[in-house]
Amino acid sequence: MTFGHKGLQWLAVTFALAGTTTLSFAAAPVISGAPGTTVAVGSTYTFTPVASDADGDPLTFNVWNKPAWATFTPATGRLQGTPGAGDVGTTAGVFIGVTDGNANTWLAPFNLTVTAAGNTAPAISGTPPTSVPAGAQYSFQPTASDPDGDPLTFNIWNKPAWATFTPSTGRLQGTPGASDVGTTAGVFIGVTDGKVNTWLAPFNLTVTAAGNTAPTISGAPPTSVLQGTQYSFQPTASDPDGDPLTFTVWNKPAWAAFTPSTGRLQGTPGAGDVGTTVGVFIGVTDGKVNTWLAPFNLAVTATGNTAPTISGTPPTSVLQGTQYSFQPIASDPDGDPLTFIVWNKPAWATFTPSTGRLQGTPGAGDIGTTAGVFIGVTDGKVNAWLAPFNLTVQAVATGSATLSWQPPTQNTDGSPLTNLAGYRVYWGTSQGVYPNAVTLNNPGLSSYVVGNLLPGTYYFVVTSFNSVGGESSGSNSASKTIP
Repeated sequence: MTFGHKGLQWLAVTFALAGTTTLSFAAAPVISGAPGTTVAVGSTYTFTPVASDADGDPLTFNVWNKPAWATFTPATGRLQGTPGAGDVGTTAGVFIGVTDGNANTWLAPFNLTVTAAGNTAPAISGTPPTSVPAGAQYSFQPTASDPDGDPLTFNIWNKPAWATFTPSTGRLQGTPGASDVGTTAGVFIGVTDGKVNTWLAPFNLTVTAAGNTAPTISGAPPTSVLQGTQYSFQPTASDPDGDPLTFTVWNKPAWAAFTPSTGRLQGTPGAGDVGTTVGVFIGVTDGKVNTWLAPFNLAVTATGNTAPTISGTPPTSVLQGTQYSFQPIASDPDGDPLTFIVWNKPAWATFTPSTGRLQGTPGAGDIGTTAGVFIGVTDGKVNAWLAPFNLTVQAVATGSATLSWQPPTQNTDGSPLTNLAGYRVYWGTSQGVYPNAVTLNNPGLSSYVVGNLLPGTYYFVVTSFNSVGGESSGSNSASKTIP
């Protein structure tokens, strides 16, 4: 099967800088991208953001609230995985960010829905107000629809105590009083067709006192400290109204002390504190509203010991009856002997602690996904881990589709295309809806084989992208029926 086009076009963007400005501080990294929000059971989901740093600092990606069926690669920011039947539903509030070691930058949070075969998830939209003065009425009602015409019911999580919610319409409303001043964090409103939930992005809902403005807080806390060395971080905060401020902390390391009057977090960890405290929050309040820094992890490393390193990209799927094998690469700067460890090993696989090899041949009864497999290594003092991954055993499929295309040669403005970086192939079982995708980081390709296709009719499109992350519009659609 072949399809082509006259050349995928780009929306060319040019910019210029006039004059010279010298900055005395480091610039935060930037991150962009539009992650897909749905994936069908048995289909592969993949999303990789684009990030850069004006200072040229090395970047590391991070994720919060990752779906259990997906893996995340800190070096690239790629979120990917193949959900199984047990994963149908929505993971609400997924955050993907990037750090240069000094500052974190985050994409907007998004919801990721796994849909059941033969069912299309409902859609929900709307922008809820995020604040209301005490004594004033608050009201918000989302808009929802279902492509299959299924009856819909609305639901809510973390509803403010002063508000009411109507499941038949999704309306959230109420009139808060003076005692309700403050913030309800992480309100979720969603809709279900009885099979799949779809959620709006989570939002904070603040009740403000008359004439009150929320305080601000800033700062980049260090994320590691050596055992026996003092750690210290103090944020900067202010209040436009001049209200007195009090700082708060959540998930404070046991070895550290916190000063509510200044927000200073400090302490000297000992040998028994080696390890990482995940999700430390520091905030400030004016007595009416809380404002928080982004959460951060705080690692204590052993004195005189350098943690081992581990690398490798484990395959995330294997056909039934076919041997699976993966062995990571590890080393220790101190020359300490290493032992490999695994958590959540598939029942059909074996693991060798001396080499880290995970291998086995799954049978028909093993079809499905083992979510969150962790492989790590230890020098007897500190553990280092690969990113967790899902391992899917696939049934032997019956078909494939071979796609081919003509590489693009020019931008939309007619100028020659000189920075082509590769292609993305999208496909699905409904024309115009393509939940499956693969990125091909090779501009020299002009064809690709999509395999493991179960019986049915599939629709395909191809886009191209350049070296700065720009992506063209899709090619013409092509289809193939797998008998």
